[in-house]
Amino acid sequence: MIQVLSALAEPTRLAALSLLWDGSEHCVCELMARLQATQSRMSRHMQVLKQAGLVTDRRDAQWVRYRLNPEMAPAARTVLVAVMAGLTEDRNAA
Repeated sequence: MIQVLSALAEPTRLAALSLLWDGSEHCVCELMARLQATQSRMSRHMQVLKQAGLVTDRRDAQWVRYRLNPEMAPAARTVLVAVMAGLTEDRNAA
């Protein structure tokens, strides 16, 4: 659980998860553009999320596509749901 919480504590990773929250698969190129991050920076962030068990990846030619891990640990999913709900509340309050 510490690895999950650490992964969620970084704003770029949290923003990436927010984009993946729609349940779709997203190309790292899209994440880079939307989050204004370099490829190396985005890859490092996504590796942390993958190691925490929050996302999975799939190579598609030269790009990697990411999505939420469908086999995410139940405790991790509970935390992620709560964090995403909190982000939604913050956005609605602003």
